[in-house]
Amino acid sequence: MRDKSFPPSAHGQTREQFLAAGPMRSDFATPLLTLDAGAMVHNVARMADWAQEAGVLLAPHGKTTMAPALWRQLLDDRPEGAGAWGLTLATPWQAQVGRAHGVRRIIIANETVDPIGLQWIADELAAHPEAEILSWADGVDVVRAMEAGLSGGVRRPLRVLVELGGAGGRTGARDRATARAIAEAIAASPVLELAGVGGYEGALAHDAGDAAIARVDAYLAELAGLHRELADAGLYPAGVRAVVTAGGSAYFDRVGAVLPPLCLDADVVVRSGAFQIHDDGFYAGISPMGRTIGEVPFRSAMHVWARVLSRPEPGLALLDCGRRDASFDEGLPVAQRIAGRAEDDGVLAGSTVSALNDQHLFLRLGEAAVASGAAAHLRVGDVVRLGLSHPCTVLDKWRLIPVVADADAPDPVVVDVVETVF
Repeated sequence: MRDKSFPPSAHGQTREQFLAAGPMRSDFATPLLTLDAGAMVHNVARMADWAQEAGVLLAPHGKTTMAPALWRQLLDDRPEGAGAWGLTLATPWQAQVGRAHGVRRIIIANETVDPIGLQWIADELAAHPEAEILSWADGVDVVRAMEAGLSGGVRRPLRVLVELGGAGGRTGARDRATARAIAEAIAASPVLELAGVGGYEGALAHDAGDAAIARVDAYLAELAGLHRELADAGLYPAGVRAVVTAGGSAYFDRVGAVLPPLCLDADVVVRSGAFQIHDDGFYAGISPMGRTIGEVPFRSAMHVWARVLSRPEPGLALLDCGRRDASFDEGLPVAQRIAGRAEDDGVLAGSTVSALNDQHLFLRLGEAAVASGAAAHLRVGDVVRLGLSHPCTVLDKWRLIPVVADADAPDPVVVDVVETVF
């Protein structure tokens, strides 16, 4: 009963017992989020191939899924996994989850100033010599707050990256002079160690136009220049290879093109998070995979299946999916097909999702479908597969998620279940 949309017959069973029965998508209640196993394998392999060719390391952003089983797919050596260098997370608590599940190297891509979180990091590093946890700082005041949080002393200094930002962006020092002062403060600290530089170019651009790409490239060149300045000033610890990290899920191709030639003495780490669970919305439109990188794109690996509850008007269907089930911050869902029908006879052609309430989805059917009578073929009780946008705000709504072998099958077979830890 704790796990949304799982059939009552699953209650009290172990995962293995449940999967041994060969459940199908149709055995679940609606709404239902599913992940596509084949698409995830494809996406992870494509990203790993690109990283190897580009000469970069991967530290995928684990906050996207907060699913340790999916993290393992990223961290496992190839060919089964991506062979990732490490994992990126956003908060000390997320890092605790990562360490509890055996993640050895973690980048906390954020300023860490909470004293509880800082003390946990210090204790974790002291207890586990093999562990690496890196954090960020974008101001000398952040450095001082970190030192205050670690005032009890440390056995191993906390490695810190200087975060470089840009005007109109999110966090990050707004100019090189400020960034240099941060680096000097870290290098002089008894409890911190300068590990490199990092940032997030996705905050500075939001499309794939020439102007956006130019802004991204200029930012990445500035990031590389900051690294060079710090290295030439001797601020990095002797014998330690610096980390230069950037790369969300929209412009990782530019990171691979710009940073490696300019940072030969550093590890260039890409932190993309939305490739494993690719979407049918924002990232499908902006991802460079298949657009500037080869001809084979990532494949969408998440869908919500929702049932028609009401047909109050010829051009309107209300489905049992809402804001508690699907993302809506980077685009609304898209109706893709009617489950169990080989052909939908144009029922969904021209349809759009106009709104999501807490528990309802408004599906507006196309004018041509209404005029031809095809829209009448969408009936109460039909199940519609929905494509989604932005995986970062989908998986947090589900505690246990079935994984299907192939979401395009007439009635997909469930081959696994994945637990999230949000």
